[in-house]
Amino acid sequence: MPTNIRVAAVQAEPRWLDLRAGVQQTIDLIETAAAGGAQLVAFPETFLPGYPWWLWLDEVSWGPGFFARYRTNSMTVGRTEFRRIADAARRQRIHVLLGFSERCGSSLYLSQCLIDDRGVLLGVRRKPELTQLERKIFCPGEPGEPHVFRTGLGRIGVQGGSEQLHLPPRRELERSGAQVHIVSWPGFIVARDVEWGVRVNNAATLWYAVVGQLHVVAACSVMDVAGSESRRGPEPVKQLVRGPGGHARIFGPGGRELAAPLGGHEEGLIYADIELDSSAESAA
Repeated sequence: MPTNIRVAAVQAEPRWLDLRAGVQQTIDLIETAAAGGAQLVAFPETFLPGYPWWLWLDEVSWGPGFFARYRTNSMTVGRTEFRRIADAARRQRIHVLLGFSERCGSSLYLSQCLIDDRGVLLGVRRKPELTQLERKIFCPGEPGEPHVFRTGLGRIGVQGGSEQLHLPPRRELERSGAQVHIVSWPGFIVARDVEWGVRVNNAATLWYAVVGQLHVVAACSVMDVAGSESRRGPEPVKQLVRGPGGHARIFGPGGRELAAPLGGHEEGLIYADIELDSSAESAA
């Protein structure tokens, strides 16, 4: 098992409400990460088909239309779109942590999956701790679902964005024996020029590195006013939410920043070389 690995975090704007285009974008980013030498690439929360920021816009007349399109463009594990991403992971010999809206029967889940460098699905985690708005369209996952996966790279923990702000998931992760923690953030929208959100998100990410003594990889979306579709809304509503909100980061144990961050509007990947404690893996 390698003790030194190269990781990458995605900071990019999703292809809003377009699963086919989003899958191709995901494959392109996987190829870019692999070309940059990464053995693991992490994607933002619900990168496919984009986080449903329209929930924040609270406009009854056009919200239902978004839900129908969102459900249609959510991804089902095992279907063609999913297999294309798994095949890309296999071809590029890279582990992929993907955040996506998972369609399962009549339900939607706010999910993350980990695919290894052979294209094998190691597991799917459905976010159990949903915000009040997320519960309008997503079903919660089971609290006991695994969030730490043993891989050829080491023990990788995964969580969704808002979970970082809750104490039980933090304590659970501390006991898990994870060596690398991946947090998938959806980005952040700015409400009425109040910019505390990005700072709080970064502080939560940093907490895991400092208190948990973990390598932390935080992927994040960039958004154009909750996705370009929000331009359909009335002007007072559009003023409530605007991006860009990008804040991808990679921290080492103790909180040292291992990669220069991108600007909030910038899209791309950040990389870091990290050294894992092989003794911790063998003891886990």
